[in-house]
Amino acid sequence: MGRTPTISRDRLLDLADEIVRSGGGAALTIGALAQAAGISKGGVQYSFASKDALVRGLIDRWTIQFESLLGDVEATDPISFVQRYIAATRASQQAMNAKMAALLVSYLEDPANLQETRDWYRSIFARLAEATPDAQAARVAFLAVEGLFLMRINGIDEDGVWTGLLDDVEAILLRLTK
Repeated sequence: MGRTPTISRDRLLDLADEIVRSGGGAALTIGALAQAAGISKGGVQYSFASKDALVRGLIDRWTIQFESLLGDVEATDPISFVQRYIAATRASQQAMNAKMAALLVSYLEDPANLQETRDWYRSIFARLAEATPDAQAARVAFLAVEGLFLMRINGIDEDGVWTGLLDDVEAILLRLTK
């Protein structure tokens, strides 16, 4: 019978999140996480075999949180979907900073992770693929929101103007679809 873990996988992810927020993606190592948790590197590797597995755990957690904010979108039309996407982005972006986003970018360096991300975007565009003016407006609004996300990743939005720009995207979307 093995030893009972002294720290949970979720607690390790909480600590990893704190490390990334304070020091950026480069600060996140198995050793740094072990030190923050007060356990051995082997203790961390019991839950996450490698740094890649740890980063994947963080990305999965952030994805689940975002999808929870997005809510059930299966039966929504393109406009309602993008409105929900804007609301979820607004809520999640307040918690995400450029350091965390940079970790996401490094995650995409792995071809398998990049393919998973491409597939996710393809599924979004499949939802918005109708040949209607509303679907076209929804696609453009979605692209604008993703552009704002890139501004945050690149630290362009140090003054926090992205929320006003997000308001602009939403206002234009509603104006175009009346």
